[in-house]
Amino acid sequence: MRRQVRRRAREDFALASLHPVLARVYAGRGIRDTQTLDLGLESLLPVGSLDGVEPAADLLMSHRARGSKLLVIGDYDADGATASALMVRTLRALGFESVDYLVPNRFKFGYGLTPEIVAAALPRAPHCLITVDNGIASLEGVAAARAQGLDVLITDHHLPGAELPDATAIVNPNLPGARFASRSLSGVGVAFYLMAALARRLVLPSAAVAERLDLVALGTVADVVPLDRNNRILVHQGLRRIRAGRGVAGLAALAVTGNRSPEGLTAGDLGFVVAPRLNAAGRIDDMALGIECLLADDPARALAYAHELDRLNGERRTIEARMQDEAQAIVGRLGYGEPGAALPAGLCLYDEAWHPGVVGLVASRVKDQVCRPVIAFAPAESGLARGSARSIPGVHVRDVLEAVATANPGLIRTFGGHAMAAGVTLKAQRLRQFADLFAAEAARRTDPNSVPGLLLTDGELAPAELVLETAQALRAGGPWGAGFPEPTFDGEFAVAESRLLGGKHLKLWVRAARDAPPIEALVFDWRARATEQPAPGARVTLVYRLVENEYQGRSRAELMVEYLEVRA
Repeated sequence: MRRQVRRRAREDFALASLHPVLARVYAGRGIRDTQTLDLGLESLLPVGSLDGVEPAADLLMSHRARGSKLLVIGDYDADGATASALMVRTLRALGFESVDYLVPNRFKFGYGLTPEIVAAALPRAPHCLITVDNGIASLEGVAAARAQGLDVLITDHHLPGAELPDATAIVNPNLPGARFASRSLSGVGVAFYLMAALARRLVLPSAAVAERLDLVALGTVADVVPLDRNNRILVHQGLRRIRAGRGVAGLAALAVTGNRSPEGLTAGDLGFVVAPRLNAAGRIDDMALGIECLLADDPARALAYAHELDRLNGERRTIEARMQDEAQAIVGRLGYGEPGAALPAGLCLYDEAWHPGVVGLVASRVKDQVCRPVIAFAPAESGLARGSARSIPGVHVRDVLEAVATANPGLIRTFGGHAMAAGVTLKAQRLRQFADLFAAEAARRTDPNSVPGLLLTDGELAPAELVLETAQALRAGGPWGAGFPEPTFDGEFAVAESRLLGGKHLKLWVRAARDAPPIEALVFDWRARATEQPAPGARVTLVYRLVENEYQGRSRAELMVEYLEVRA
């Protein structure tokens, strides 16, 4: 698909002390002064300003005084795993006598605090259940727990439905009428704020909780929540601790298995190297393995867990590659890429052989290809189909699901999520009906004036700026991520040399000007994007990231290409 490239509008603010390219990038993200770039802990939003955090801290203090058994109910993704590990580690460190965790197996129980999970928790005789990264939609599960005389403390960041569960206490920045200045906290971010409030009650220094900001950084990046200033502080401070060797052993081990040095870890490494290995446990097996990795203090034990997670991640990649090929075939049968063909405004894909733990990755890849919301479904228990949705800017996919559910009572069993990602479960036999309704509702919510697949860039780099110093300045200017995107640039280049790597990736040497030295450019998964390989002498338009490539102790600048178009 040919993409339209547009450069971000920006005003020039007083950022003269910065590298000129970084100053331009910041200006394109609305940074008006260097004070906004202060990512010190003292600039975090006040702990007590998070809605519900004080009553929740009261509840925990009462259970601490009684020596109660606490059971943390997690989620099976990286955000849920880091939140579970942070909560268990911190509660134990703060003197709670009995703290354990239980994470639902996605293939047996599904998502959240269900009545089935409550039943599984009862043999452990807990006095209080604490949800992390889930629970705000768990009306039946909370009711089942309260009927057994248990307190339920919900910590979550997902959008609530029309009715809130009857929990003992709820901490969630997205409750109706919430006053917290950031709606973008991840599940682990909410858990961190609660633990910080608890430490304050116990008159402990902030370092008692801040030392686990490594877990907050990982979960925040992995969940792709917008990196507003508050989240950038959390991620920045977490990365500082990891680089200084003060992170948990399991996180460092996961980085090592991905051939990354913890001392040089970036937010991008957390998202593309560490998080996939942690997520593999929940996608393929049981997230308890990932949580145990993050709870391990012995480096050898942590590394053993990390190697098993790395093996599962390899299995996940194999399954995903097969499913991606099958998804491409489905999209092809819909006529994508043919002259005059028009896809629905929202796509639903289903295959009886698809793995339920990998459908979200399939939806994300297809969404990037067709530039519209996509839900990929896999079969579930009792004739159900469970789907994972990924959306595009401007189409709030959870609101789409809510609109379909409201207009068609009984069609959707369960749903929940965010603007950009959500989950949904319904009867498999009603998938076709749902797909039509989903497409129609997505069409109603898609701006007809929007440009599908629009690529926003930070402009063009001059040949003299395509150097290692610029790449290093951009790397140091992070953390980059959702809502604060990593800088991309566009420009026209002449191809000096072109070759395929492994039959699927494209490596180029390109020149920005006739007398400029060639610079390496890498296009991952070229075969999945196009068939025409640019020949030496061809002119190409590239949208790219300028990165530092370290190999055998030497560093050089390199272009990581996100879009390539051969000029006519």
